[in-house]
Amino acid sequence: MEQRSISMPLGIVVRKSPGVTRWAKWVWRAVAVLPAAPPADWREMRREGETVEYHAATLPLELYRTDTEAYRTALSNDPPSVYVVMRPSENPDRELDFVTVTASAFEAQDYQDSGEEIVEPVPMPEGLIAWVQAWIDLHHTEEKFVKRRRNRESVDKSEDGIGDARIRQVADVYRSPASRKRTLQ
Repeated sequence: MEQRSISMPLGIVVRKSPGVTRWAKWVWRAVAVLPAAPPADWREMRREGETVEYHAATLPLELYRTDTEAYRTALSNDPPSVYVVMRPSENPDRELDFVTVTASAFEAQDYQDSGEEIVEPVPMPEGLIAWVQAWIDLHHTEEKFVKRRRNRESVDKSEDGIGDARIRQVADVYRSPASRKRTLQ
């Protein structure tokens, strides 16, 4: 039986640096991922002045055999990227909560469209690129392009939508909106 999905734990590295405006005291960015990382909870990795990098969390990166087109899109980015999805934390002890990490450019776009989460593209390490590419090679099948055909039915025989049946009209149903405004005033 063919595998439907595979998973690998990815450590999320987050950088906290001083903000450049008075409205943002700190800037938080996902800057790296650590393949096959152990569990972590905001472990400090490096400090340079006021800039600090944390191994903030470890999340599973799951690949599904039906999403290979989305993985190909992520690999075609320059550089190839994995996407870290975060949101501001309600916990006063931490700034961010981590929702997920994905190699699907389409899933990342869906999270960005909601406007609720912060989506950061993070460059994939070489080993992770090879792992994702191997999954794509194993499961990707090109979908044949099917051009839609127009329905040749004639639609100009009916006069649906001309005028509004709810508005009593003694004159021409094609009257302009300006003449309607004058009658309403």
